[in-house]
Amino acid sequence: MKERVLSQAPMAGYRPGECFVGAARKASRRLTQFYDDALEPCGLRSTQYTILAELGRFGAPPALAELASALVSDRSAVGHNLRPLIRDGYVALERGDKDRRERRIVLTARGQSKHREARALWQAAQDEFLAVYGRERSESLRSALLDIAYDPRLGRTDREVAP
Repeated sequence: MKERVLSQAPMAGYRPGECFVGAARKASRRLTQFYDDALEPCGLRSTQYTILAELGRFGAPPALAELASALVSDRSAVGHNLRPLIRDGYVALERGDKDRRERRIVLTARGQSKHREARALWQAAQDEFLAVYGRERSESLRSALLDIAYDPRLGRTDREVAP
C-alpha cells in the first residue's frame, strides 16, 4: 500500500486575492488523490465511493437526476461515473414503478459489501486528515465547503435536474 502523507508544507506561490476557484480546484485535486490512494486497495476511486455512500443515504432508489442533484453534479457526469459501478455489479438500473421509462439506481448487495469494505479505508483516510488538520479546523472546512456547494446565490444548483 502506498504511503500517504498530508503535508503541512508552506503554500507555494500563495498570493492574497488569489482566485477562489483556482484554490478550490487545487485543494480538490489534492484531496481526491489522497482519498483515491486510500481506496486503492479495494479498487474504487473516490468518485465511485461517493456514489455508493450517497446511494446508501436515500430511502428509496433515486432517479439519475435525484442522485446528480444530491452530488451537486450533472446527469452526464454521474452517468459516466456509474458505468464502471454497473459493470462491476455494485449498482443496477431498474425501471420506475410509476413511469416505466424512468430508471432508478439501486445499490446491489455486492455494492453494499463493496461500500463496507471501502468505508474502512475511507475512515482511515478521514482519521489521518483529522490528525493533520485537527477536528475543529476540519469541521469548519467541511461546513464552509457544503455551504458553498448548496448556495443558490453562486449559480445554478438545478443543472440538468428538470425533465
